[in-house]
Amino acid sequence: MRNWCLPLLLAAGQVALLWSGPFGTPGGPALLCVAAAVVLETIGASRRRTAPVRALACTLGALAVGGPAWPDGYLGLGPLVALYSVAVRCPVPVTLRAVAAAVGVEWVLAAVQEHRGPALVAETALALGGYLLCAGLGEARRQWLAGRLTAARRLAGAEHARRLAADQERRRLARELHDVSAHHLTSVVVTVDAARRLQDGRPDLAAEALAFAERTGAETLTALQRLVGLLRDTDSPDHRPMSGRIEELVAGFGRLGRPVTARVPGDLAGPSAEAIHGIVREALTNALRHAPGAAARVQVTRAAGLLRLTVENAPPRTAPQGTGRLGGGRGVAGMRERAAAAGGELTAGPTPEGGWRVSATLPDGAEPRRPDGPGRRRDVLREQRLADPALVSVAMILPLSFVLALTEDWSAAARRATLPALLVVCGLLVLHAVPLLWRRRAPWPVLLAVLATAWAGPAAVAAWHLPSSTAQFLPAGALVETLAVYAVAAYGRGPGRTWPAPVAAALGTAGAMTVASWADRSVGGEPTSAGGAVLLAFLLSVLLAPVFTAVWGAGLVVRRRRLRALAFDEFAFASSMWQADRAAEAERRRLAATLRDAVLEHTRALVGAARRGDLAEGAGTARAALAAMREMLHGLGDGGETGARLAPSPAVGDLEVLCRALRRGGRDVRLRGLPEAGRDLPPSVQVSVYRIVEAALGAGDPGPARVSLRRWRGTLRITVTGVRLAVAGPVAERLRVQAAAGEGRIVCEPAGTLRVVLPAGAVPAPVQEVSP
Repeated sequence: MRNWCLPLLLAAGQVALLWSGPFGTPGGPALLCVAAAVVLETIGASRRRTAPVRALACTLGALAVGGPAWPDGYLGLGPLVALYSVAVRCPVPVTLRAVAAAVGVEWVLAAVQEHRGPALVAETALALGGYLLCAGLGEARRQWLAGRLTAARRLAGAEHARRLAADQERRRLARELHDVSAHHLTSVVVTVDAARRLQDGRPDLAAEALAFAERTGAETLTALQRLVGLLRDTDSPDHRPMSGRIEELVAGFGRLGRPVTARVPGDLAGPSAEAIHGIVREALTNALRHAPGAAARVQVTRAAGLLRLTVENAPPRTAPQGTGRLGGGRGVAGMRERAAAAGGELTAGPTPEGGWRVSATLPDGAEPRRPDGPGRRRDVLREQRLADPALVSVAMILPLSFVLALTEDWSAAARRATLPALLVVCGLLVLHAVPLLWRRRAPWPVLLAVLATAWAGPAAVAAWHLPSSTAQFLPAGALVETLAVYAVAAYGRGPGRTWPAPVAAALGTAGAMTVASWADRSVGGEPTSAGGAVLLAFLLSVLLAPVFTAVWGAGLVVRRRRLRALAFDEFAFASSMWQADRAAEAERRRLAATLRDAVLEHTRALVGAARRGDLAEGAGTARAALAAMREMLHGLGDGGETGARLAPSPAVGDLEVLCRALRRGGRDVRLRGLPEAGRDLPPSVQVSVYRIVEAALGAGDPGPARVSLRRWRGTLRITVTGVRLAVAGPVAERLRVQAAAGEGRIVCEPAGTLRVVLPAGAVPAPVQEVSP
């Protein structure tokens, strides 16, 4: 009905005009042509949403048929509606070509009807103004819809991030905890074991190992408490350059008894530098674990905007003893995750000499990011401001068309006599409309400039003694003041402070009209006095004030509606991000409790044993802490649900449970079509239906929603309304994949309506269903 309502209304108006006969009744062949044109225009305009260019072609064809058949009575409004749809749904070049085609058809029809001279120019100018106005309004609507779609995608992304916040926080903490266990606890185990083996021949190593265990255990406690929020660290953050921190890290491994060389640029910064720090720490820890005593080399080079990291160690001098079970099996995977998170890639593997090499390529975060070029910025602004030049063109064309239409009946001698005055008046009308080009950026200065140029007409009449026959065309530019007042209300700062705009426009326009008419001491061709001119100014102000006030009020309404939509977007986005923070915080608290029970107690025992000088107990507690950490990391890698079992696949009947749960949460959700539509559906189709409706309703829209199911000709039709966030972004992509897996079709309308058609027969199951 949305597609057919307006075309049928236009057709009804055309039939009513034909039935009432104010312009006469066309003959038999002409009547058939008019009827065919009405049918063609109605059918073409009904497809303006799905195929706007074809709709415009059909309506222009109908105009070419019906216009010559009945010049006085055929309305031909279909091309205006179709051109608006073209501007809404097509890019700017297509819209400009469509305007040119429509104006060309109008010019041909006007020329065929034997219009010549000013009449032909006036009719073509009026057509150009009307088509430009429709194109400008359509372009403004297209930009608004594009902004709404961008906001919907942003909200959908925020909602997607909210749903994944807990999992991402768990993965981040798992990576950080693995770094802590790998670097700190593994170093303690290796050092203490080496000291125990060599304490008979090197008793001094025991004291060094105990001091190292105490220091490293304290660092581990601090790091763990910082990660999970158990303690608030009041120290200032580490502002040292990342290059110095990497060199300090390498020097720390060198103190463990292995030769390590490093070549690192001195200005590493950004996420890539942090990734390099983590990769170097992990790679050297692996070398310490699997290649004791082997030399290692760390090198970071910069070339072509990239950072190339190489960490290589020689073959082990002796076989590793007692370290085969120290690792958690996540070292290389964690390094790859770090590199990928920074936008790079990593490879790891053995060298021909028997050692091990880790190579990573990362973007250079120290180089400043280049901003977008000025050409692209100008193109974006030009595209966004197409509506303003179109509106200015209309404000120029309509008064000029009015002038041409009124001078059509003048004699050739009168036209030649008044040609200079007419050119002056036309120039003033064009100058009067030019400030509207900046109506969005500076609405108040534009209004003042418009009122100032309006007084240029009376000044020209008084200075050059323009005749009354040409001065009477100056009030035709009053449309410009109307547009300026609307701009102040819609785009001016502080809507409560824009009320002087209609008052100033009414007084200024009335004064300019009165002075222009009274400049030759006559008003309407009759002599008048100064008192009469003041009375005329008062009457014009009274008549114009309601018009400007209504336009000002319309601008405020549009402004309020736009700001409410933007405020809703910001609130929804902030709400999603707040919920994501709460989910991440809840996950951190859960992990904090697990860490307190699993790791921190063992780490505190390690520090205590090191302070007491008990090397054997220190080695045992270090291994216990490392084992607890590894077990916890495996649990995090499994998503924290190691005992999840397969659950039965959802059915269409479960949609009632889903809607009741949403209603308990405060959202108005209505479901229609059950149980008739869901009877005898294959399990795979029921799974697809449930997942599609669940994803659409779970996109994050807070408003009411309606779900309708209907069986028709072997298909199941699903209609979900009120889900603006589900028709764009990741949610829409997931719905398309789900519909394609069910061999169905899906249509996402920008207004927030989702239409899905699925075959009612058996189709392959899209995914294996597991417990949430």
